[in-house]
Amino acid sequence: MMLRPGWIEDAPELARAIGHESVVKNISRAPWPYALGDAEEFLAGWTDPMVSRFLILAHENAGVRIVGMIGVEPLEGAMHELGYWITPDAWGRGYATEAGRGVLAAVRAMGVRHIEAGHFLDNPASGKVLRKLGFKATGEVRQIHSRGRGTEAPCARYTLDMAAEKATGDDPDDVRMAA
Repeated sequence: MMLRPGWIEDAPELARAIGHESVVKNISRAPWPYALGDAEEFLAGWTDPMVSRFLILAHENAGVRIVGMIGVEPLEGAMHELGYWITPDAWGRGYATEAGRGVLAAVRAMGVRHIEAGHFLDNPASGKVLRKLGFKATGEVRQIHSRGRGTEAPCARYTLDMAAEKATGDDPDDVRMAA
């Protein structure tokens, strides 16, 4: 697996990877149906240096293909939000968790200390990924609008305090390095 920024040349493959209703319905901002123009617009907007967004690429057979996307974006104050998606034929293969570890290590090095995330209640696999990454459920469920669904849906909220990880020695990156 590899993470890299998206380029406008990636638009056709990105549109194919995300272009599944089962993916788009679990993302708040992506429209359904997802077209090539949506991918081009999305990739053209990757200019904000405060947003850490990456395509998730898998090495398969003789090539590399896009299997998802992951990013951390600033919210108000010192908070940031993690978001990700994986194309259906790559579900259950650990890509979201592995990419999440990489992105969290990168934003931790940039000084990010508090991250929020969430998953629609009918997507419990995403909650499993968040827990593997060290996120804690807040107990809050919010109605979040999903463009792909065309309506609001209940979303469980999670938080990760990376400053507390450093203070307690619970940093998952430290554990991996020591192994």
